[in-house]
Amino acid sequence: MRRCFPIFPALAALGFSTAAAQEDARPNFLILIADDMGFSDVGAFGSEIETPNIDQLAAQGMLFTNFHVGASCSPTRTMLISGVDNHLAGLGNMLEIQADNQFGKPGYEGHLNDSVVTVATLLRDAGYHTYMAGKWHLGHDEDTIAYARGFDRSFMLGESGADNWVEQPYAPFYERVHYYEDNELVSLPTEDYFSTEHYTDTIIDYIDSNIDDGKPFLAWVGYQAVHYPHQAPKPYIDKYDGVYDSGFADLRDKRLARQVELGIVSPEVALDTSMDKTSYDPWRLEDWDALSGEEQAFHARRMQTYAGMLDNMDENIGEIFAYLEEKGELDNTVILFLSDNGPDPNQLTLSPDYREWYETNYDTVWMEDYQGDFSSMGQKGVYADYGPSWAAAAATPASYYKTFSTEGGLRVPLIVRYPEMVAAGTKVESFAFVLDVVPTLLELAGVETPSSTYDGREINPPSGISMVPVLSGALDTVRNEDNPVGYELAGSSAVFKGRYKLSQNPPPKGTGEWELYDTIADPSEISNLAADMPDLVAEMQAFFDEYAEEVNLVPVPEGYNPLEQTVINAQRGGGLH
Repeated sequence: MRRCFPIFPALAALGFSTAAAQEDARPNFLILIADDMGFSDVGAFGSEIETPNIDQLAAQGMLFTNFHVGASCSPTRTMLISGVDNHLAGLGNMLEIQADNQFGKPGYEGHLNDSVVTVATLLRDAGYHTYMAGKWHLGHDEDTIAYARGFDRSFMLGESGADNWVEQPYAPFYERVHYYEDNELVSLPTEDYFSTEHYTDTIIDYIDSNIDDGKPFLAWVGYQAVHYPHQAPKPYIDKYDGVYDSGFADLRDKRLARQVELGIVSPEVALDTSMDKTSYDPWRLEDWDALSGEEQAFHARRMQTYAGMLDNMDENIGEIFAYLEEKGELDNTVILFLSDNGPDPNQLTLSPDYREWYETNYDTVWMEDYQGDFSSMGQKGVYADYGPSWAAAAATPASYYKTFSTEGGLRVPLIVRYPEMVAAGTKVESFAFVLDVVPTLLELAGVETPSSTYDGREINPPSGISMVPVLSGALDTVRNEDNPVGYELAGSSAVFKGRYKLSQNPPPKGTGEWELYDTIADPSEISNLAADMPDLVAEMQAFFDEYAEEVNLVPVPEGYNPLEQTVINAQRGGGLH
């Protein structure tokens, strides 16, 4: 039986209550992670999708409009939970796309390794309750599950995703899916299960189990929304009938206009129109007018399904907020909402190597399976994704996608609410990075950031910079030009230095040349400044070389293609276990 709480906006109208008196006055932490969600996908960042709870969070908190993560799921989650670069912490590349030469190398274990301490462990050791529900994707063996890495209670999915209605993999590179409750391998309920709702109910149950004992908590929620397969209860999808009938480019234009209106980007920002001319078909922005009526209806329903899944996630997030308000804990909880990377354009079903698997495991996959009636999309037995053209709209105003070192892959929304410190409705346009979250939480909790040893063993310590001075209004930037950041995933690389980003995407994702962009003035990355600022390029290239050596980066080989690598890895020893 699902709980029913008033939605979050209604609470705002009544005014938030003061947090309940506690023996331990330190704040709680609620970390909400959307999966593969684009920069423009919630209303506060320009979307037409109804996200009233997240929008209210933004109205009462601080929006980071230049916040960056890794360009793929597990590397980001590694940095978010440890504060350590993914190459040192075990996810130098995402296991599913790891290159042949990276297997067996230090830092490429494919799970969160023992050289880091999670923020859950640090807070638990400092007297916090620690809870986790949802996607983990940092290991599914006894020593690498959430329960073993600092969480008192956890219900976790070990893989990068899964079907949202039933217990089965979503892709052929997994032999099975692993769900753990605490340290026990468990099966999903066979009735009344939907992933988003189950994770929400579980995290509320965990919090509620100790809510009256006076100890603060960390609650970590990793939703599968909006990772494919895109699925949602049908009313959430039907709600968007007709909304996407004007196509891909129109949606991009509307979202950009809304972002300008909201002050997310300046009126001078334009969209990258070269995406409709790329020669590499899997990532091309399609011409809506060139599609048949049936094709347009199919694509519109795909985006409706995505929107419905996100809408449902927002409603579930509102249930958590309402629970915390009911218990008098909302204003004493530091809430962070973010996505783990940019939107995913991949259509795995396009691979001929995977066709038989999808036909075996899903009743409906291809457009022709629907026989002109797309109303079952998103329901049990139906596989759905949305492809590169809708993903391009999700990334607005940025270009390209997940796994790219473009802004479309790396720039995501971050919203922080903590009324005791954070001024409502404020925006930060300066650069911040995912590594900066752990030091922030620790400072707010009054917990010392560990150095090179912890609990008698050597570790890689967190390397980020606390965002507390920005959250409090004392500073307007987390990282200035003196605090550059190096980054790499699957051959795509970047250096951030102040407002500038030097990036490189090898073929087929790019030219392999280093390009320089102003991330504030040009988030679409249209104007390459490399030729105009050669000294800065050289300085940032030298920094990247130092970074690569420091984190023991293993470069992908020439000709590496992440899409093709999934097929290779699926066949590696019978699949990824």
